[in-house]
Amino acid sequence: MKRFFSFLFVAVLAASSFALDRDHTLKVYNWADYIDEDVLKQFPAWYKQMTGEDVDVIYQTFDINESMLTEIEVGHEDYDVICPSEYIIERMLKAGLLKKIDKELIPDSLRQFDNVAPFAVDKFQQMSKTENVSDYTVGYMWGTTGFIYNPAYVNREDLHSWGAILDPKFEGKIYMKDAFRDVYSVIVLYAYRDEIAAGTVTRDELVENITPERIKRVEEVLVAAKDNVAGWEVDFGKEEMTKGKTWMNLSWSGDAQWAIDEAAEVGVNLEYIVPDEGSNVWFDGWCIPKYAKNEKAASWFINYMCIPANAIKNMDFIGYVSVIATPEVLDWVNNEEEWEEPLDLSYFFGEEATSVHANPVLYADKSVIDRCALMHDAGEMNEELVKMWNRVKGDNLSSTMLIVVLVVLVLLIAFVVMQFVSKRNRRNAQVRRRRK
Repeated sequence: MKRFFSFLFVAVLAASSFALDRDHTLKVYNWADYIDEDVLKQFPAWYKQMTGEDVDVIYQTFDINESMLTEIEVGHEDYDVICPSEYIIERMLKAGLLKKIDKELIPDSLRQFDNVAPFAVDKFQQMSKTENVSDYTVGYMWGTTGFIYNPAYVNREDLHSWGAILDPKFEGKIYMKDAFRDVYSVIVLYAYRDEIAAGTVTRDELVENITPERIKRVEEVLVAAKDNVAGWEVDFGKEEMTKGKTWMNLSWSGDAQWAIDEAAEVGVNLEYIVPDEGSNVWFDGWCIPKYAKNEKAASWFINYMCIPANAIKNMDFIGYVSVIATPEVLDWVNNEEEWEEPLDLSYFFGEEATSVHANPVLYADKSVIDRCALMHDAGEMNEELVKMWNRVKGDNLSSTMLIVVLVVLVLLIAFVVMQFVSKRNRRNAQVRRRRK
C-alpha cells in the first residue's frame, strides 16, 4: 500500500477573522492512507459539473474510531462526511449522531448508491433492528481477520484453528492486534467451537451478544496464550512480518496484503489464512454526522465514492476491498494469469461470479464468508471488555520472561543487601578503631 501523506485540500484560512463559507466547503474526516489523492482532488470539478456549484474540500485524518467519535459526540465538530467502522456506526445510530444521506437530491441517472453489493447492504442492516441503516451510511471498504504468517517457519496446516495461538512451538513468535473487539470476536468463535458445531449457538449470536461468561472464556484462552505473544500492536506488526522478525500476526486482510506485497520486494514470502472456526467480517462506511453543515455536498461526495472507476482507483491505492460490486470491478479483480485457483464470489458479485480468479486474501471465497460474522458495538458490555483486555495485556509476561525478571530482582536484592552489610561492617570497624 502506498503511503498517503495527509493533506489539507483547501488553502489555510488567510486570517482568523475570515469565516468558512460552509455552503461551499466540504469537511471530510477519514482514516489516514485511505483514499486515492487524485480521486479526492477531482471531486470539486466533478461536483461543479454535476451541480453547477463550487466546493472546496478540507480533508483531515484520524487514527482511531474513538478519537473521531469523541470529537463529534463531545466536541460537536462540524465534519460533513466521516468514515467510521461498523461498530462505531452502530453506536452513532443508537445515539442519534447520524443524519440521513439525501439520496433523492441526486437525479436517478447520476445515482451510484445501488453499485454497493447487496451482501454489504445486508451486513450493514444487522447494525439496527429499528432503522433502515442504508439511509444513514453507505459502505466503503471491507475485509476479514485472520493470520499473516511466514511459511518458512509455520505450516499452513497448523493455522486452521485460532487455537494456534496456544501452540508451544510458537512461543514468543506471535503479534496480536491491540484491538480488543477484533480479537474478542474471533477468539470467542474458538472458545465456543464445540457449541457452534453442535448447533446450539451461531457465530452471529456469539459475536453480537457479549456476556460475562463469554468474556471469561475468551480471557482464559488469551491468558493461556501469553507465552506465545511477542507483543500487542495496531500497525507495526505487519512491518515486523515483512522483515522476517516474527512468524505470525493476527491481522486484517488489507494489512495482510500490504505486508505480502512489501515482503515480496525484499524476498520474504508471506501468506494469509482465515481459520476454520470462522472470523469477523468488518466494514467501514461513509456517514453524515449530526453537526454537519453541508449535507448537500456530503451526499454528492458519498455518491461520487460509489462510482466504479473511483472504487477501483481507491482499491488500487490503499490495498483494501471496496463494497462496489459492478461488472467493471469484477473485470478488474478477475485475473486468471495471476490467480490460478478460482473462487466462488457469488455472494458479492452475483450468480455469474461462481468461478472468479481473484486475490483470495482480499476476496474471500464464499466458503470462508459463510463462517464469518459482523462485529458489533459492545454497548453496556464495553467496559467489561476493556477490563478483560487490560487484565490480559497486563498479565502478558511469559513464564520465561517472568523467570528472568525474578532472577534480576533476586540479584538486585542481593546486591543491595551486600552493599548494606559492607557499609555496616565498615562503620563498625571505624567505631572499633575510635574506641581504641
